[in-house]
Amino acid sequence: MDEEEFLLLDDDEDELIISPNDKSITDKVVKNTPAEILSNISKTVGDSISQIPLKMKESSDLKKSVKEKNDNIISFAKSADKILDADLVVDGTYNIEWGIGGMDCADCAMKARKAVNRLPGVNNVKVSVTEGIVRMDLDLAKGKLSRANSVLESLGHNPEILWQSVSGLTPSRAATNLGIERKMLRTALLEVPGMINVRFEDGKIEFQRITFTSIKMKEISNERLQQLLGSDLKLEESTTSKLRPDQVQLLSAVLTLPLLAGVIAIDTLNSIPDSLAIMLCLIGVSFAGFPMFKAAIASIQNRVLGFQVLTSLAVIGAMLMQEYPEALIVTGLVAFASHLEESALVKARNAMQGGLDRLPRLARLSSSTETSCCDDDNCDSIVKSVEANCCDDDTCDSNVKVSTSEDEWLPIESLAIGDIVEIRSGEIVPVDGVIIEGSGAIDRAPLTGEPIPISVIKGDFVEAGLVLVRGPILVRCEASGDTTRLSSLIDLVRSYREKPTRTQTTIERFTAIWVPFVLVSSLLYGALTKDFRTTLILWVVSCPCSLLLAAPVPHATALSTASASGLVARGGDVLESAASVELALLDKTGTLTTGHPKIGEFVCTGKHKKDEILSMVCALEQRSNHPYAKAIISLATESNVMPKKITGISDGDAGVSGKISGQEIIFGRADWLISQGVEITDEIQSILDSSRKKGHGVSVLSLSGKSVAAFSFIHDDAREGVKEMVQMLQEQGIIVEILSGDEQSSVESFASQLGIDPSICRGNVDPEGKAQWVEERSKARRTLMAGDGFNDAGALAAANIGVAVGSGDQVNLEAADVLIPGDDPRAIV
Repeated sequence: MDEEEFLLLDDDEDELIISPNDKSITDKVVKNTPAEILSNISKTVGDSISQIPLKMKESSDLKKSVKEKNDNIISFAKSADKILDADLVVDGTYNIEWGIGGMDCADCAMKARKAVNRLPGVNNVKVSVTEGIVRMDLDLAKGKLSRANSVLESLGHNPEILWQSVSGLTPSRAATNLGIERKMLRTALLEVPGMINVRFEDGKIEFQRITFTSIKMKEISNERLQQLLGSDLKLEESTTSKLRPDQVQLLSAVLTLPLLAGVIAIDTLNSIPDSLAIMLCLIGVSFAGFPMFKAAIASIQNRVLGFQVLTSLAVIGAMLMQEYPEALIVTGLVAFASHLEESALVKARNAMQGGLDRLPRLARLSSSTETSCCDDDNCDSIVKSVEANCCDDDTCDSNVKVSTSEDEWLPIESLAIGDIVEIRSGEIVPVDGVIIEGSGAIDRAPLTGEPIPISVIKGDFVEAGLVLVRGPILVRCEASGDTTRLSSLIDLVRSYREKPTRTQTTIERFTAIWVPFVLVSSLLYGALTKDFRTTLILWVVSCPCSLLLAAPVPHATALSTASASGLVARGGDVLESAASVELALLDKTGTLTTGHPKIGEFVCTGKHKKDEILSMVCALEQRSNHPYAKAIISLATESNVMPKKITGISDGDAGVSGKISGQEIIFGRADWLISQGVEITDEIQSILDSSRKKGHGVSVLSLSGKSVAAFSFIHDDAREGVKEMVQMLQEQGIIVEILSGDEQSSVESFASQLGIDPSICRGNVDPEGKAQWVEERSKARRTLMAGDGFNDAGALAAANIGVAVGSGDQVNLEAADVLIPGDDPRAIV
């Protein structure tokens, strides 16, 4: 092979690519120019090394670098792998590919390529529609393979790579061994070369990892994995059953019945060989007992001896003593008991799923990658100026770019810090960031409990997961995806969920003592008497068969009864714990109140009639989705009032304006009307003062610069049955407190209406503060926390019993223990 076949030179990037073909190597040392070095390596090494890019620079530093590489090659020149060890480093650039699903058109391929190409460290992305494969050059020092996969998954292109499962190691155990949090374990695993996805489900560590063509990179990946999960790491293919686990367990339990009948019949009829009984028993035990044996092995590996260890030993002992009916009975009972509880949990999850995932998958990017300044009114930019600083020199330090192209939708995962996102009325804010253009109103009720949307202007900070009631606005991204505050709240929920409960169930406490005692004492007896048959007998008779059904059966009955009463519980033990609640902490907005304001007072001045005023206000608010607008439109509908014809309707900072019969008409907050030059009459001013003392909201209507009417709005409209619920809880000796993000004065006023001591109620509490407060209160008393929004999720998880009130869309099973789908809070009692 000559030198031209061995070396490929890219003139544009000065990149040398070595393409060898042989796996042999010698100890030949080369000491000349870079080209001569590579030429001689080609003759001695052959084609054993896959393509290795070497960035070449014509300088003395380059010669020194190549000399060092050559010395390394000499010192490790006994195998092709050692040459790779010298030349390949983890932070190099590699060509990577894997199969993806959902790739069925050229447009899909274009979107995927464009989205992935924006990521740092990623170049030359190619997506093949015909092959269903994505290829890219990835600089491991700058980019992460897992992030590229996240972007593709968000576009509906899941990786077609088998999931691998770590045998005998739980996520919590692995994190404890490393002295880190569970979230950090996932982050560390995603840093392993080749890792594209990691998940923790059912106490297992599962991941998807690409296969490197380089042997050395495979070794690096495996070594890093062993550093994190242990040198005795055992991997197995993760398989997903078509049936749910609880369904498989029910079938297993049913299967043991005919097999048990067959074994008993064989024992009765001496004419049938015992080998048939052994075969039937092995079939039943192997199929029905597989989850039990698997759980027993896992519990031993994690040094937690559960009852599965004892039941497994009981089955093994019965088999060795030829007590085949006993072996089948124990196996069938375990499978049936597991089915009862798991099937109830599956139903609960289906009823309570999906609440915390509030973020949209895509965001509207409104800034181009190039800065463009518009010189005239004909500029066709969607956003003519985003703090546009049209710089004439190189000293311009503006980081804000002006969009010169159409809006571009991108996956959330591909957004970078500093990207400018446009958010329009009614849309969910996809990122945490600062408003750089526009104004509007944002609904913070899910986060803070404030019942009315608040105004936001340029410079205000907005958070992901909240709804923009009125817009549009442009937001500079400061955090997205896993780094948003909403994501931190989800992590907070999980951290509280992972904490052990204050007390264990009776069976858990029993087995914690009984199982080790039986194992040790029976083995000790067998060792001292040499009678190991008695040891087997002790294993069999000590199995707590009666206790296997002691919890699942009453729990399943309790869950069914609760469901009939309009409750969905996470498990029977939740209902059992609810009987000993001592302190009830209740959220206000949306839990005790409807969360929708209603009109309190409606006052007109001068000669204007109420129907006339209501008709004008209804016309102004007809297209608004503000809570006040909904209350006004509802009142107009009930009063059979039709909206008047108003032209030139436009939104303002804190209201709306228009024209009627040539007169300017404005409706909104009083201070905003004053800033617009409106005169507030004494009569209207008195209404404003009295409403503010009551904690009510007020909107004023003006005609031709003079106020003519005022509407007061009651924010804390108590749900039907709230007073009765509070009274019933107090009669049971349960302390009732309100814990809310709303204003302290509003909380105290509402508490007084319900007969709750205002001095023990807390307002102005953020989501993290709620969780911390509940955690502290739970140390002294068994607590129940009821809430509706995702701002309550951490508090629900921290409480002994978390109750989600509402539709089930806002808080999922991960945060709550019990869901009340309806609007009647009396179901808590």
